[in-house]
Amino acid sequence: MNTSSLFWGFLFGSIGVGFFIYGKKQQRMIPLFCGVALMVFPYFISNTIAVVVIGVALMAVPYFVRM
Repeated sequence: MNTSSLFWGFLFGSIGVGFFIYGKKQQRMIPLFCGVALMVFPYFISNTIAVVVIGVALMAVPYFVRM
């Protein structure tokens, strides 16, 4: 693990906490699951570019998928 992976993992984990809290308070499943995914996925992916691409995609899901 290098410094950039740690930085991006911390950034997406922090954003994931926000999505999780928002989804829990508003009782919306999409932001809740995306928040959990944003907090967990950096532990399993070591490629920095893949972390950034997946993180941005997970952040965009709640804006495009409304349920």
